[in-house]
Amino acid sequence: MTGRFITFEGGEGTGKSTHIKLLAERLKPQIRELLLTREPGGTPEAEAARALLVSGEAGRWTATAEALLNYAARESHLTQAIRPALQHGGLVLCDRFMDSTRAYQGYAADCPMSLIDTLEEIIVGATRPNLTLVFDLDPQMGLSRARGRKGVGGEDRYERKGLEFHQRVREGFLEIARLDPRRCRIIDASAEVETVSAKVWAQVSEVLRG
Repeated sequence: MTGRFITFEGGEGTGKSTHIKLLAERLKPQIRELLLTREPGGTPEAEAARALLVSGEAGRWTATAEALLNYAARESHLTQAIRPALQHGGLVLCDRFMDSTRAYQGYAADCPMSLIDTLEEIIVGATRPNLTLVFDLDPQMGLSRARGRKGVGGEDRYERKGLEFHQRVREGFLEIARLDPRRCRIIDASAEVETVSAKVWAQVSEVLRG
């Protein structure tokens, strides 16, 4: 792979989706081949899986079923969008990736990590992010922000899973960052937008220079 792959991770309401869009706008004049994408999603097939995952009753799927749905979507996303962009030397900015499955379905909902490890090895393989920004925020504040959003189209299934669930999600992301410090950088998402954006740029520009 000759391109660069940067992922934005974090719980609900951390602002990662806002900041990945701000970053993409900043980089568009400089980088010809730029793919801004998301998970679950990024291809028609993956977007169909997204609809199953992010809407409906909070308990409609087990954690294992969610992991399998996420990886079905991820396999489509990787083969049809992410890998082709990287092979052409592009920059891929992805809102959520493999760490979200590990945090949400693994740490927070007790899907066997052995299953997640196997899916990650087979489907993600060597297509690992060069940089992962983990947006960290108190879950109570994050959920409050998320509930105040407009026009989310009913994509609030995870928001309805309760505060304890989201506390485990946060702990999961922090543990992922602790275990992989070369790839992951923690971003304090409680600061003002301008401050967070500056921290994002500092980390991303270092990777792009490298």
